[in-house]
Amino acid sequence: MSAAFHFLDHPPSFMFFTGKGGVGKTSLACAHAVLLADQGRRVLLVSTDPASNVGQVFDMTIGNRITPIPAVPGLSALEIDPQAAAQLYRDKIVGPVRGVLPEAVVKSIEEQLSGACTTEIAAFDEFTALLTDAHILEDYDHIVFDTAPTGHTIRMLQLPGAWDAFLEAGKGDASCLGPLAGLEKQRDRYHAAVAALADPARSRLILVARAQGATLREAARTHDELAAIGLTQQYLVINGVLPPSEGASDALAAAVVQREQQALAALPEALLSLPQDRIALMPFNLVGLDALRRLLLAEGGSAPPAVAALPTIATPALASLVDEIAQNGHGLIMLMGKGGVGKTTIAAAVAVALARRGHAVHLTTSDPAAHLSETLSGSLEHLSVSRIDPHAETERYRQEVMETKGKKLDAAGRALLAEDLRSPCTEEIAVFQAFSRAIREAGRQFVVMDTAPTGHTLLLLDATGAYHREVMRQMADTQLHFTTPMMQLQDQAQTKVLIVTLAETTPVLEAAGLQADLRRAGIEPWAWVINNSLCAASPRSPLLRQRALNEHAHIATVARQLAHRYAVVPLLADDPVGIAHLEQLTMPAVAAERKAIR
Repeated sequence: MSAAFHFLDHPPSFMFFTGKGGVGKTSLACAHAVLLADQGRRVLLVSTDPASNVGQVFDMTIGNRITPIPAVPGLSALEIDPQAAAQLYRDKIVGPVRGVLPEAVVKSIEEQLSGACTTEIAAFDEFTALLTDAHILEDYDHIVFDTAPTGHTIRMLQLPGAWDAFLEAGKGDASCLGPLAGLEKQRDRYHAAVAALADPARSRLILVARAQGATLREAARTHDELAAIGLTQQYLVINGVLPPSEGASDALAAAVVQREQQALAALPEALLSLPQDRIALMPFNLVGLDALRRLLLAEGGSAPPAVAALPTIATPALASLVDEIAQNGHGLIMLMGKGGVGKTTIAAAVAVALARRGHAVHLTTSDPAAHLSETLSGSLEHLSVSRIDPHAETERYRQEVMETKGKKLDAAGRALLAEDLRSPCTEEIAVFQAFSRAIREAGRQFVVMDTAPTGHTLLLLDATGAYHREVMRQMADTQLHFTTPMMQLQDQAQTKVLIVTLAETTPVLEAAGLQADLRRAGIEPWAWVINNSLCAASPRSPLLRQRALNEHAHIATVARQLAHRYAVVPLLADDPVGIAHLEQLTMPAVAAERKAIR
C-alpha cells in the first residue's frame, strides 16, 4: 500500500505508537486503524495504557474485551484494563484450589496476588497473548497498539525478554506471582513474543513526538532503548506542527513557530536516519470519526474559520493557589494528570514559587520519563531536586533485603533469594518504598511531586492501598497509633493533589476520570490547573484563535462542575524552561476584571 506518509506505507502485522505523553499517540493510532479498516483490512486497535482514552475518541464504551466499532466495519478495539486483567488472573489461579486447599492457604495465595505487581503481570500476559495467540492472528490483518507513555511502554516491551531471561535461568517462579502461578508454562509464549517484536517484517514502532526539544530527546532515548532489545523497524512522526504562515501577524504564534523550527533543526542524531513524517496542528479537536479521517489527509485539512472576537472568561492565576499552599509551611503537593499536560512544568513552577517565599522545598518525580533538571536549568536557594530512579531504587531494595532477610540464610537460601529479587516485579516494590519516603519528608518541609502519567500513577496508588490494607489487618487487634502513606494522602491538611489538564476534550475527560478514581480511594483533589491555555493568551493567529474558542466550554466545565478551586496558566511565548521563565507561570493575573464563568 502506497501512502502519503512514510509510517503508513506497507504496514506490517503489529504497529506500536509510542512517545512522551500528550504528543498525540492515541489520535494517530486511532486514525491509522480507521484508515486501514476503510481500506478493507481487518484491524484490532489495542490500548496498553492503564488510563486509556480510546473509548472517548470513538464516543463509546470499549473496556477489557474485544469490541467491534459499529461505525467502522472491520475495526474492533480493546482496552487492556490492568485491574480487570488482574482479577481474571487471580481467579484463574485461586479458583481451582478453592475447596481443595485449606482456607488459610487460599487466603495466603490471595494476599500474594493483591498488589500492583500482579496487576502489571496480568496486563503483560494479555499483551503477549495478542502477539502470539493463533486465533487472534487469524482473525486480524493488523493489530495497532496505542501504548502508554514512554517509560511505561519501554517497560512493557522489555518484559517479554526480561521474563524469558528470568525463566531461562531455570531458578523457578517469582514469589510475587504467587506459589501456583507456574510461569514456566509461559516460556514458549515469551519466546514467541520476543521473536515477533524483533522481526521487522511483523513489527513497526512509530515514535511520536512534538516539535519540542524535550519530546524529541525523549524519542531519541526511546529509539536507543528499544533498538537495544531488537525493535529496529522504527519511524518518526512529528505531530501538531504549527504552520509557519500562522506567525505572520501574531507575536505568540511567531514565537511558537520559531521554537518549533529551532527544535526541528536540532533533531537528535539518533533520529536523523529514521523515515520521518510531519503532521500539521489542526484547528479542531481529534474526537470522532470525521476528525480522525481528516487528520491523515496529505493536505492537512481545510483552513480554520475566521474568529472575529473571543469572549472574555475568568482565568484565575496559579499564584493564588501557591499563596494558599504556602500558608501551611509544609506538606506534600502532588501534581497528577494525563501525559503531556505539563505536570513537570507546573510542579517545577510551584516548587520555585514556594522556595522564593523562603520555604524548604524538595521537588521530586515518580515519572520514569520526566526530566526535572532540564526544566529547572539552574539552582535556587531552599530548593532541592531528586528523581525516583526505578533502577537505583530497585538495586537499593535488593541490597536491603539481602542484608536483612538474607542475613540468616545459608548460601543456598541466599542464592535463591537473590534470584527471586531479579524478578522484574521487584521494581514495583522498590518504587513504592521510595514514594513512601517522599511522603514522610512532607511532615517537615514542602515536597512537590511530579507524578507519572495517570495510569502509572494509579498503579502506584494501588500499591499504596494494598500496603494500607495489609497494615490495617495486622494492626487491627493492637492499641498502637499508626499512619500509613494512604492515610496521609487522604488528609488534605497534609497532602494537596493538583490535577493538571489542558482545555481540550480528552485531557478534561481523563482528568475527570482520574478525580473519580482518587475519590474512590478516599483522596479528594484540592485544585485543578488548566495549563497552556490559548484563551488566557489572547492569540491573533486564525488557527490559534479557533483553538482558543474551542477551549471555552472545557474551562467552563472545570469551573462549574469539576473543581473546588482552579487556575488557568497561559501559553507563553517563551519556552517555560529555567527558573526565570518558570516564575512567569506564577505571576499574579493581569486580567482580574474578566468576567467569571459562574
